[in-house]
Amino acid sequence: MTAQGALTEQDVVAVRGEAAAGRPVTVWFTAAAVGVPAGGSAKVVAVGDVAEGDFIQVRPAGSRDTMFCSPNELTRTKPPRRRAAPRTEQAGKDDVAPLAPQPATPRPAAVSAQPADEATASVAPPSPRKPKEKAAVPAEGPAASAGAAPRRPVSTRRRADRPAEMTVSLTAKVDGEWSVEVLVGTKRVVPSVPVQAADVAAASRSLPPAVAEVITSSLEGARQRQRERVERLRAELDAAQRALDQLDV
Repeated sequence: MTAQGALTEQDVVAVRGEAAAGRPVTVWFTAAAVGVPAGGSAKVVAVGDVAEGDFIQVRPAGSRDTMFCSPNELTRTKPPRRRAAPRTEQAGKDDVAPLAPQPATPRPAAVSAQPADEATASVAPPSPRKPKEKAAVPAEGPAASAGAAPRRPVSTRRRADRPAEMTVSLTAKVDGEWSVEVLVGTKRVVPSVPVQAADVAAASRSLPPAVAEVITSSLEGARQRQRERVERLRAELDAAQRALDQLDV
């Protein structure tokens, strides 16, 4: 199912053109994105071929690493900011409202042991600003950190910081070409890139014997096929040279 506000085909074409021209393109993660908080921003690094699946390479804000996403995980619509101020003002109003009838409530136990002037001062109505300040201060004070839970959810940030498994795949083709790619979780962070056969042979010497034996066997098979190909090409070249010599009359 397509996420609301996700990139359309027209958006992908526009983003590909802007990224190819070297212009910075900002996108935001949708709720369908995996491993990153929804609403977080990122810069587009490159847009690959659609047939590759997660073909849009982005760099999340505050990170030096890149990741590959699908159009369903990204949007060009900036999400609205969450405003906490109205909630604080409403909380202040809620705290002030029940204090209004306090001056009319007699408190003989507190007044009986004080002079008349002090008793009058003790039942005076409090300033309407004090309850509002008391509602705002505990959010940053030490008591709030040890008591009530913070209002701001942290589950998305913990989800983004959770480490994922890394998979490094080494692939050999029949013609002897080698390539390597890296996956973090289900995200392909490094696409398939070519590797020299000599580097693969050198790396196999530090791997377990069973793995080194398989790699060595593959390299030897590719080497033998290349020898046979060279012999065939050399025979064809000799035959073509003889035919050319016969035509020189």
